[in-house]
Amino acid sequence: MAVHEMLRTITDKIGSIASVEAVFGEPRVLHNRAIIPVAMVAGGFGAGSGEGRCGDEGQDQRGHGGGGGGGGGFAAKPLAFLEVSDEGTKLIPVLDMTRLMLACVGLLGGTVLMLSRMHRHRR
Repeated sequence: MAVHEMLRTITDKIGSIASVEAVFGEPRVLHNRAIIPVAMVAGGFGAGSGEGRCGDEGQDQRGHGGGGGGGGGFAAKPLAFLEVSDEGTKLIPVLDMTRLMLACVGLLGGTVLMLSRMHRHRR
């Protein structure tokens, strides 16, 4: 398969899955409220190929080379839920506890560093 054919196949498949349905999940109805999951979907891919020959122009060109390959990846991360009811629509965020804890540790470390520098300058 030529590289351009491979890339066309990959982009066609990505185009078929890269849609609104990838970001907004199926609504679930619970107690007269529709709950709709919202996610962030990200991905990427790459492909390449090469050809080579060995030997000088005037010599026997028996050594020929070629190759190709590709790869990619996609990830989905929950962001929030939409709650739709007669009262209106609410966005309920999903908390990323790892990010929250890292922010707290960074804030605490920065505060300790700032206080220690202030203490040194007072002496």
